[in-house]
Amino acid sequence: MRPIPLRGRPLAGGAMPAVCVPLVARTPDALLAEAAAAVAGAPHLLEWRVDFLDGIERTADVVALARRLKQVAGELPVLFTCRAPQEGGQPTVLSADRVAELHAAVAASGAIDLVDIEMAAQPRHLAAVSGAARAHGLTLVLSFHDFQRTPPPDELLARFRQAHALGADVGKVAVMPHTPGDVLALLQATWQASEALPIAVAGMAMGPLGAASRIVGGQFGSALTFAAGQAASAPGQLPLGELRTALDVLGRASAR
Repeated sequence: MRPIPLRGRPLAGGAMPAVCVPLVARTPDALLAEAAAAVAGAPHLLEWRVDFLDGIERTADVVALARRLKQVAGELPVLFTCRAPQEGGQPTVLSADRVAELHAAVAASGAIDLVDIEMAAQPRHLAAVSGAARAHGLTLVLSFHDFQRTPPPDELLARFRQAHALGADVGKVAVMPHTPGDVLALLQATWQASEALPIAVAGMAMGPLGAASRIVGGQFGSALTFAAGQAASAPGQLPLGELRTALDVLGRASAR
């Protein structure tokens, strides 16, 4: 099992899973306040879901806000994500070309540490974002989301393999379960990927039924889990304090 790499070192000292709080505010002031509240809860990293931001089309303003956000985050790494609507993101006025350009501009700002883009993005956009990540020493997360169903384990494993083939540092797969068996399928594929691939992987089942995967995922090789701060970015995210408590209990039990 591999923790997430960050500038040559394991994120969060190698914690499995690292705990991330998403930031989904729509205005700069609200974003910075949301970040300050999240930092007080002591997660391992923050995710800025910039697709929620009003004014996302003003690249210079987004870059300036990224720098202000980094000041609030302090030592906490920041993951930058502009989630595509077809994978659960907010609709924006940006074209796919503009999204790739925004990633490159923010990557060059020195204000972020990790960047996420969907594996389903067009190859030239993937190449642009991957190139920006490499040029600026950022950790590259390549992700897949299915908000409708849970594909079978072999298809989920193929998604993790695809992330590796595309050059990811982290392969992320999030799916919607409809039965407990779907949650097991996600955990099984995550475990298999963590054993078979030389990159960090993150697997999670969404919604209330998938909440268990956000707690026990690290035991199955998932290097990342998400907890709600002031608001959730996906269904089933547990409040940060509750998730930390559950992870602490599981960690103590596993160490006996």
